[in-house]
Amino acid sequence: MVELNEKEWNDLYKSSPNSVMIDVRTLDEYNTMYLEGSTNIDIQIPKDFLEKVNIIDKNKEIFVYCHSGARSYNACKILEQLGFKTVYNLIGGISEWSGKVISKDGS
Repeated sequence: MVELNEKEWNDLYKSSPNSVMIDVRTLDEYNTMYLEGSTNIDIQIPKDFLEKVNIIDKNKEIFVYCHSGARSYNACKILEQLGFKTVYNLIGGISEWSGKVISKDGS
């Protein structure tokens, strides 16, 4: 796992066209606001989390975020244990994100 700040994470994601972005927050949190291109896979529902991530190609670059970086850190550790080769954690999570987000009100 590599921990990246917002700029590093965003720049690398933009230059990785075959990557996957995972938001590991709850569905309620995700529905409030999320990063464009992300897929919600709630780490707090372990069975669903494992089923959904095991469908993903383990050779793809995986970008993971949550609210503050703690749940995504744990998710990255799990992904590595499952055999994912390249996993990036967003330091500070979406709460520190200054770029564009998709919110429930459409902004």
